[in-house]
Formats: sequence, structure tokens, C-alpha cells
Amino acid sequence: MKIFVARLNYSSSSEDLQRLFEQHGDVVSAKVIFDRETGRSKGFGFVEMANSEDVQNAIKALDGTEFMERQIVVKQAHEQGS
Repeated sequence: MKIFVARLNYSSSSEDLQRLFEQHGDVVSAKVIFDRETGRSKGFGFVEMANSEDVQNAIKALDGTEFMERQIVVKQAHEQGS
């Protein structure tokens, strides 16, 4: 199950995101999205976790918290086209 993470610090990496979410369960993947032309972070990313219980725990624990000097938004990702 995927989680959408917004308002990330532009200097945060996919590894930073993975370390943050590993505290709340089994992380399958973590990816900060970068602009293809500039190479700069777009300020959001996605985390995939192994099960729905970990997803719910991570959302509850991390939404609205401070991460790398920014208050992040954490919510369940919706599949494209839905």
C-alpha cells in the first residue's frame, strides 16, 4: 500500500524518507520525486509499506509532524486514474 508524503524539505532524499517510515513498519520502497529538467525535489514523495496496518500506523504517527524543519502531510495515496 502506498502513502503520499507532501511538504517535504527540498533537501530530503529517498533514503531520509525510508529511515523516517521504517520506524513505523516494513518499508517496501520510498521515493522523493524530482523534476526531470532541474533535478530539484518537487517537495513530495511516495512510500510503499508491506501491509495496511503499517500504513495506518505511519499515517497516524507522522501526519502533521515536523521532518527536516518542515511540517509534513502524510496520507494514503490514491491510484492514478481513480
